[in-house]
Amino acid sequence: MALYAVERIDDAVDMTRSFLSPVEAGRWGRLAVVVAFLLGGTGGGGGAASTVTNTPTTAGSIPENGLPELSAEFPELTGTAVAVVIGVIALLVLGGLVVAAIGAVMEFVFVQSLSADEVHVRQYVRRYAGKGVRLFGFRIVLGLGTLAVLGGATVLLFGDVFAGLLAGEVGVPSASRLVVGAILLVPLGIAVGVLVALANGFTTEFVVPIMLREDRGVLAGWRRFWPTLVDQWKQYGTYVLVAFGLHIVTEIAGTIVLGIAAVALAIPFLIVAVPVGFGMIGSGTITAGAVVLLVALLAAYLLVLFVAAAVIYVPIKVFHRQYALLVLGDTNTNFDVLGDRRPSQSL
Repeated sequence: MALYAVERIDDAVDMTRSFLSPVEAGRWGRLAVVVAFLLGGTGGGGGAASTVTNTPTTAGSIPENGLPELSAEFPELTGTAVAVVIGVIALLVLGGLVVAAIGAVMEFVFVQSLSADEVHVRQYVRRYAGKGVRLFGFRIVLGLGTLAVLGGATVLLFGDVFAGLLAGEVGVPSASRLVVGAILLVPLGIAVGVLVALANGFTTEFVVPIMLREDRGVLAGWRRFWPTLVDQWKQYGTYVLVAFGLHIVTEIAGTIVLGIAAVALAIPFLIVAVPVGFGMIGSGTITAGAVVLLVALLAAYLLVLFVAAAVIYVPIKVFHRQYALLVLGDTNTNFDVLGDRRPSQSL
């Protein structure tokens, strides 16, 4: 049995080269805009585990029954400070949701561009905005479901600790309780993470083209795709393994190129920032103007670096998406969106 995920790698490389050449600034610029939102719209967030330690002066000061008890009271915050913190958090969340929503629309813009071999951002955004909103809603539900499962399990195990935090106190659970919690939560987190990654990845790479081709919603697209996925499970299982390896290779290559670009792009900003910094150190005075200048330089550098990342990741994103579309069309010709761009199937 031919394994499409293995056979289509070279075809995806050739199609990527054909799609991106000859190099045209306008075409690459539009693709960079699309890729920028793809990078920002589907990025996952991870939880950070924080620990509070209290190192004793001698080993004998550690209680035999586990970690020492620790409690503390949070400093009282003024109403204005609380309002500012809540406002900043709300703006960050709102900004992230807006970028994620635009990123969902750009998934359809990206697939349509690869299908038609023409990149028209505004035209495709207007055409597929509705489908993008549906995809965004699906991703929100998927994220909330993940949060509910993992958050619910965490609350069940450490509910009293969170209750203490709400009361203004910090408590450290015993060592045995932390071990039991880790034994239960780590496997659950891995299992849920794998399932969610597969669901989100298959939706983006295989269901979105079906939604685009057959004018369907997300759930209808999944119902259409599911029989093919079950019938061709070996093909898609192979795809997951091969695509995972390809992502590792391309991410390493992309990171190296981006690292070189980051150093090169930092030079003009450092030429301005270093004298300002040394000037503050030498004078022993930190002025508001110098701080504003340094912050503005940092923000501008990060913006330029993000734009560079979008340009660098254009061929990487094009390769991976065309690779997925080739496999999808091979497993079911009714789902082929590449049309005349598709090379003949290898035998």
